[in-house]
Amino acid sequence: MPIIYEPRGKAREYSALAANLYKGCAHACGYCFAPSATFTDRETFSSDGYIRPRPGVLAQLAKDAEKSAGHPNPVLLSFTSDVYQPVERELGITRQALEILSANRLRPQILTKSGPWAIERDADILKSCNGIWAATLTLDNPEESLKWEPGAALPAERIEALRMAKEAGLETWVSLEPVLDPDAAIRLIQATHKFVDLYKVGKLNYHPHAKTIDWTEFYLRVNAQLDLFNCRRYLKNDLIEAFRPEGRDDLVEKYGIRWA
Repeated sequence: MPIIYEPRGKAREYSALAANLYKGCAHACGYCFAPSATFTDRETFSSDGYIRPRPGVLAQLAKDAEKSAGHPNPVLLSFTSDVYQPVERELGITRQALEILSANRLRPQILTKSGPWAIERDADILKSCNGIWAATLTLDNPEESLKWEPGAALPAERIEALRMAKEAGLETWVSLEPVLDPDAAIRLIQATHKFVDLYKVGKLNYHPHAKTIDWTEFYLRVNAQLDLFNCRRYLKNDLIEAFRPEGRDDLVEKYGIRWA
């Protein structure tokens, strides 16, 4: 089975090519889609006994990379796991994967919830192949983050990794998805806009908490904040579709906008 593949559906909005190096993920995020997408029990998916590199991952990646050598689209690592979860410190699979991609003139695009250790270790190889560093940011309160993402690096650590990546000369972006707290999303933009090149924003899906958020107002708020700092952004289709201003006279005065 190929390691480098073309994502479909919502994932396609983030990258035209991707590779998943690990099975399972220690972050145990409460909103994660990967257990259901891989038909795995949620608790099992995050257990030490389940988390491991995909069988033959580096050998197959080398074959795929050779076939795709020089492809103009970056390869995202990864959608169904985190290539810098704790086991990577011991195994170094991601480091070897980056070397394979670099040797085949492929541009890696990291999406992670890791802290500074990962960028400290691999900034050299990422810089050599014009790699991209991205972090998923959902909350800025460490206690709340531990409730939703108990195994991930704390928000401040992810932000520090972004800053370090930018200082190393890498392109950076932030995934503000899923949005769990609109106020936190705005504060995260305020805290990171000086060293983030792009924000990709998407709503929370498939979770009861999504019904507690006013997505129409969030759409307006996040765009206003990004405009204030002149930030590049990509709004995911699910957020655009959730923007329903009809009958929202309360927002007319608040945001100074009138609907056609």
